[in-house]
Amino acid sequence: MDVEANQAKQIINDNNNDCAKVNSNSTIDDSIPHSSLSVDTALPFPLMSPRIIELCKDLFRKWAKLDDSCFSVETVSGGITNLLLKVSVKEESGDNVAVTVRLYGPNTEYVIDRERELQAIKYLSAAGFGAKLLGVFGNGMVQSFINARTLTLLDMRKPKLAAEIAKQLRRFHQVEIPGPKEPQLWVDMFKFFEKACALRFEDPDKQRIYETISFKEVHEEATQLKELTELFSASVVFAHNDLLSANLMLNDEQDKLYIIDFEYGSYNYRGYDIGNHFNECAGYECDYSLYPSKEEQYHFLRHYLQPEKPYEVSEKDLEDLYVEANTFRLASHLIWALWGLIQARMSPIDFDYLGYFFWRYNEYKKQKEKCFFLAQSHLSGSRTV
Repeated sequence: MDVEANQAKQIINDNNNDCAKVNSNSTIDDSIPHSSLSVDTALPFPLMSPRIIELCKDLFRKWAKLDDSCFSVETVSGGITNLLLKVSVKEESGDNVAVTVRLYGPNTEYVIDRERELQAIKYLSAAGFGAKLLGVFGNGMVQSFINARTLTLLDMRKPKLAAEIAKQLRRFHQVEIPGPKEPQLWVDMFKFFEKACALRFEDPDKQRIYETISFKEVHEEATQLKELTELFSASVVFAHNDLLSANLMLNDEQDKLYIIDFEYGSYNYRGYDIGNHFNECAGYECDYSLYPSKEEQYHFLRHYLQPEKPYEVSEKDLEDLYVEANTFRLASHLIWALWGLIQARMSPIDFDYLGYFFWRYNEYKKQKEKCFFLAQSHLSGSRTV
């Protein structure tokens, strides 16, 4: 067991008898402490830091009487959904421990099912994925600190790392999460659509841009794509659904890869999770010149299908998954385009979410003919080129 796991286990054990703070939510293990406190993500960091310390003291009994000087808070990252903070604590024993506090972005409940996330974390953590869940509070969670760096887009293209991501993703897909196992892609897609087409922006310039979008066209595209994907015998697995570089971490010294952040996780089509990962190689800036070549995709798919003997994968199995992933890649563009519209209205984070809709939707339209032809040719028995 590594240092992070030992620290996480100790923190949980020290709170097991703290009955006053047991969470009554059935999706969370009874040993996980819960606090009703929330932290305003709009606070400037100097004002936020004392609130984070107060929160940690409320959650973890062994830290309740420590002086504030025993705590150090620093920003780990500020993505386009959540804010991550590292809290370092010098305990009475003299031990130094660290945890990660994840603050949910405001209004993220419009696009994220937190109940589903908390249900999945317990089982994924037990299978060795991500950080350990240590505590839950009003607008976030506390997890064990992972001593690793997030991957860059360049990292994702390295053959050795791409192979390791593929192997880890296969293992991720083998985790069984209790509950309904129906794929959620189209359920979530049309939920996002209903929310996205009913927005109104206070900013008149944004409203004018928003009104240029043909939601009738978007709905027709989604329906047509859904009908095409239903012709595949696509495997359904518990999918990550957001496997971008920021959700992959690497400890360079130990050469250990971590898949993290399961807030969009659900049962879904295997090909969607892989196709979405390929799209994410373009990064937030949507530079699709970085989309992996067929050769790079085959390298990934070989290690996904047979991690121990990648070059024994049959050409049929390889081609089947290649076509599947590159058809579902279109669905990835549509759902994240709709997500971008919702975030453009709801999120206070400084990111061009409205522009993100057009980047993703335009790439969908650019790739549609090629991907539809690939899928239809394959389904009719023709070989891909």
